[in-house]
Amino acid sequence: MKYKLTLAAALLSATCFVSAASAKTFVFCSEGSPEGFDPGLYTAGTTFDASAHPIYNRLLEFKPGTTQPEAGLAESWDISEDGTVYTFKLRQGVKWQTTDYFTPTRDLNADDVIFSIGRQIDEQNAWNKYINGATWEYADGMGFPKLIKSVEKVDDLTVKVTLTRPEAPFLANLAMPFASILSKEYADSLDKAGKKEQLNQQPVGTGPFTFVGYQQDAVIRYKKNADYWGAAPKIDDLVFAITTDAAVRYQKLKAGECHLMPYPNAADVESMKADPNLEVLEQEGLNIAYLAYNTTQAPFDKVEVRKALNKAINKEAIVDAVFQGMATPAVNPIPPTMWSYNKSTQDDTYDLEAAKKMLEEAGVKDLSMKVWAMPVSRPYMLNARRAAEIIQDDFAKIGVKVEIVSYEWAEYLNRSKAKDRDGAAIMGWTGDNGDPDNFLDTLLGCDAVGGNNRAQWCNQEFDALVKKAKVTSDLAERTKLYEEAQVIFKKDAPWATIDHSLAVVPMRKGVTGFTQSPLGDFTFEAVDIAE
Repeated sequence: MKYKLTLAAALLSATCFVSAASAKTFVFCSEGSPEGFDPGLYTAGTTFDASAHPIYNRLLEFKPGTTQPEAGLAESWDISEDGTVYTFKLRQGVKWQTTDYFTPTRDLNADDVIFSIGRQIDEQNAWNKYINGATWEYADGMGFPKLIKSVEKVDDLTVKVTLTRPEAPFLANLAMPFASILSKEYADSLDKAGKKEQLNQQPVGTGPFTFVGYQQDAVIRYKKNADYWGAAPKIDDLVFAITTDAAVRYQKLKAGECHLMPYPNAADVESMKADPNLEVLEQEGLNIAYLAYNTTQAPFDKVEVRKALNKAINKEAIVDAVFQGMATPAVNPIPPTMWSYNKSTQDDTYDLEAAKKMLEEAGVKDLSMKVWAMPVSRPYMLNARRAAEIIQDDFAKIGVKVEIVSYEWAEYLNRSKAKDRDGAAIMGWTGDNGDPDNFLDTLLGCDAVGGNNRAQWCNQEFDALVKKAKVTSDLAERTKLYEEAQVIFKKDAPWATIDHSLAVVPMRKGVTGFTQSPLGDFTFEAVDIAE
C-alpha cells in the first residue's frame, strides 16, 4: 500500500533545527527500500532496518553494540539438560501498538509466539503462504522446520519449544530479525476481513516505534510507541528518507536534511572526518562480499573453472577502487574477527596465465557469462557496479566475455536465489548473530540451496561438518569443525571471496545515543538530538 506523503513534506517536517518546544524528529537517509514489513519473509539488512528493528521485538535481543543475546520479550528461560527443550517466560503487560488500522484488545501472550514461529516452519499453517511467492528463507536455510519439533503454550505467559536435537546457536538465532514476534490477534482480524496480505504492508508490533506510512521508494514514517515496554524513545518521530545514491546521502547529511547515513562512498570519508558538523564512527565489519557461481550450471559446475576464474580476479584492485583502504581482500567465507577463522587457509593467487591454462585444460573456450551487480550500497560492497567492471576487465584478460546485469534490489534478491540463475552474482553478508553458523550453514549449507545459498552448492562433507558443529556445545570442538569446513570450501570454490570491509557511519554532531552494531544494524530507540 502506498501512502500520499511526499518526501519533501516529510523532510520539511523533519529539519534538524527544531526548537525545544517542538517534537523531535530524527531523519535517517537510508540506502534502499524495504521488500516488505514482515521480517520473517526476508534476509536483507535494508528490510530489517525498516521493519524488525523499529516496529518489532524478539524473545531475545542483542545487547547494544555486541553479539550477546539478552532478555527481550522473554524475561527468562530454562534449557533442559539434554539441550532440546527451551521454556520461555514472557514479560507481563507488553502492549501491542495501536494504529489507525488496528486497536489491540489484549497484551502479548504465548499465542503470538506460537503464531510467529509456527507459520515459518509448518507448510500446512494457514499463514505459511499468505502472500504470493512467500518463502521463509531464513527459517528454511537454518533448518528450522526440521529442528523445531513443537511450540507449545504452557500458560498465557509461558512457551515451551522442543527441538529434535541440540542446537548450539539456538538462543542467538531467536534474537535475529527474522524471529520477530507478530500479533496473532491482528493476523486473525486481517484473515477475517480477507486482507491477509496487509500483514506485510501495515505492520503492528511491540517495538519502540509505530508504523505511520510508506511511500514506495521515497519515505517511511514512524512515531514513538507511547506504550513501549522498554526505555521510552527520546525522539518523537522517525523518518527513513530513502536515498540510494551515496553521494546524495552525503549532501543531505551536510545540509542537515538527515541526521545519519549508512554506507558512504570511500572517497568521501576523509572530508566527512574533517567536517566540524559531522562525526564518523568506525569499526571492523562482521561481513563478507563474494561472487557466487551457480555451481549447478555448466561450466561453473566444474571446480577447475571456478578456481581459474578466481585466479583472474584482482581483489586488491577492487579493494583499492571501491573502498580506498577501508577493506581487506577476503580469503575465507567468514571474517577474520570471528572465532574459528582458519588462519592457515591459502587463497587463490592472482595469476592470469595460470587462469588461462586452467580454462584450456578444462576444455572451456570462448566463455561468455553474466556477472550480477547489486544496485544498492551495502557495508561489504559500497559499489557493486564498479567491482563488476573490474571483474569484467580481469576476465577479458583470460578470454572470458562478461555482461554486467542488475535489477531493482528486491527483484535482485529474489532472482539471484533461483536454482537456474545464470552466471555469477555479487552478494554479501553481515553476520546476524556473531556465530560462524550464521555464515557457513546459512549461506553454504545444503538446506539453504534455493535461498541464501546463492551458489546452489551442496557439498555433503562440508554440510556434515557444519551440521555436527550445530549440535556440539564444546567451543574447541566447534572451532575445529568450522576450520575443517573452511578448507573444504576453499578447495571446492563455490565463491570467489572478495572482501571484508570496515563499517563506517557518519552522522551529525549533536546526535547522541546511537550505538554502532557489529551486526550492521541501524537502530534508533536510544538516539537523541541535542538542542
